[in-house]
Amino acid sequence: MTFLKTTRLVGLLFAAGLLASSAAFAGKTLDAIKSRGEVVVGVNTGLAGFSAADSQGKWTGLDVDVGRAIAAAVLGDGEKVKWVPLNAQQRFTALQSGEIDVLSRNTTFTLTRDASLGLHQTAVTFYDGQGFIVPVKSKVTSAKQLKGATVCVQSGTTTEKNLTDFSRANNLNLKPIVFEKLDATNAAYFSGRCQAMTTDASGLASIRAKEAKDPKDHLILPELISKEPLGPMVRRGDDEWFAIVKWVIYGLIEAEEYGVTQANVDKLKAESTDPVVQRLLGKSEDMGKLLGLDRDWLVRAVKTVGNYGEIFERNVGEKTPLALKRGPNAQWSKGGLQYAPPIR
Repeated sequence: MTFLKTTRLVGLLFAAGLLASSAAFAGKTLDAIKSRGEVVVGVNTGLAGFSAADSQGKWTGLDVDVGRAIAAAVLGDGEKVKWVPLNAQQRFTALQSGEIDVLSRNTTFTLTRDASLGLHQTAVTFYDGQGFIVPVKSKVTSAKQLKGATVCVQSGTTTEKNLTDFSRANNLNLKPIVFEKLDATNAAYFSGRCQAMTTDASGLASIRAKEAKDPKDHLILPELISKEPLGPMVRRGDDEWFAIVKWVIYGLIEAEEYGVTQANVDKLKAESTDPVVQRLLGKSEDMGKLLGLDRDWLVRAVKTVGNYGEIFERNVGEKTPLALKRGPNAQWSKGGLQYAPPIR
């Protein structure tokens, strides 16, 4: 083959690659969502602060707000969501089978889940860790004092495995009492069937606030026995949808860092001279085009639910019944772990 022919072939292949990549920006999941007019989001069956429905069927919580932000970014309306409540055993199957578009359900990222389920982990929306709750009257103040104790735990979770590891590592001979559903786990603990209960610390705060007759009668022990980075998951095989979900979350985090809020987003879009803010809000550059969205995708998401800090404080922060401090969920510039790659 002559040099000229080789050069032409390379050029044709390059052009074909550009056409293929540009055509792929829509993505089959996004096309399906636009066709049906709603995003189908898998959530917890009921975990206060993260995803729970009230008596009128209105869903609220941190995980719910992430779903609404995605809907606002891709469909222009944060209410165009179908919520699918799922227990721990159902959640991955529902996503794998296509029943839902995204799983936004206090789910821990692990190597096994990322590499073996046909799913993608997106971005961390809540840095958590597994803890224990005990009755104050037990006088237990440390997890190391639980030797031989019965512990209520939900099956089909990382929680069950972490409990076994912690017990073996510390020679505690803990006795798990396992339940399939979270409601049954909670009921067993509060009825006194178990001496302690274990799950993510945020979940313990939610359960104590919602289920306990008097939250002051129950103590969340200080030790965290695991790392539990929580966030949405999507199916493998649609990189465009994976990118959209991931960057909506990063956009909410970046909005907080640069002071873009639900209240001021329109004003900043019109008046800000900060190059980063102008890029975030689509004034100077169209970042949405690369995601198969329009230039106002992040404006709509922030107008719908606020930035990441607003979402956190509204649902689980210190002024809510959960009363959680930002801790590792603070911005990286304020001693936390929340750090968004640049939107540029």
